[in-house]
Amino acid sequence: MTDVTVTDEGAAAEAAAPRVVIADDQTLVRSGFRMILGAAGIPVVAEAADGAQAVTAALKHRPDVILMDIRMPEMDGLEATRRILASPPGAVCKIIILTTFDLDQYVYAALTAGANGFLLKDVSPELLVTAVRTIRAGDALLAPSITRRLVERFATQPEDGPQLHANLSELTPRELEVLQLLARGLSNAELAAQLYLSEATVKTHVGRILAKLGLRDRVQAVVLAYQTGLAGPGQPAGPQVG
Repeated sequence: MTDVTVTDEGAAAEAAAPRVVIADDQTLVRSGFRMILGAAGIPVVAEAADGAQAVTAALKHRPDVILMDIRMPEMDGLEATRRILASPPGAVCKIIILTTFDLDQYVYAALTAGANGFLLKDVSPELLVTAVRTIRAGDALLAPSITRRLVERFATQPEDGPQLHANLSELTPRELEVLQLLARGLSNAELAAQLYLSEATVKTHVGRILAKLGLRDRVQAVVLAYQTGLAGPGQPAGPQVG
């Protein structure tokens, strides 16, 4: 695990940038991501070659964002995600799961456990930087229509991952409508346009949905919508984002 020393010259700029931990058992992947993020002024405060190191780095450095591989030795990324998010210092971290084109089945369980989104490992440098900044800003759902397809694929197999439990009767008819559209992959702007609301009003509705259902973020809301049958396979997706 390698720490990064922040120079005085760039300290002010980096103070506002997301602080990142990269967890992946492949040195080349970590080096490549570090180089891309560094060129964009995003400091990588630590690297981890397995899940246990990722947990240690998260608790020590308290990063804003963790890029977490799933398949790692000693402890996999799924267990590391659970442990980090269960600890008070780690609960504020945003975790982005790194996966491959085959959409690793463990990703669904990771999203259910509280990960904030996912990226394919061949992500472009521009999208990697945008994703880290977006997640840090609190926009939990990356590339919503891709995430929707991922959830749709695995939500029909509930035994594959932990379940979210919530009472949808707590929601108003408008909030149910927002949740259903959110599960289709619509962004706040798209939700606002479809419902003839302002984006601020949409954000308020989403916030109330998460609070009433006891959910961490938009990703868990999408998962719950599929698990409860509010959303399901075959429903039209929103436009591709990202």
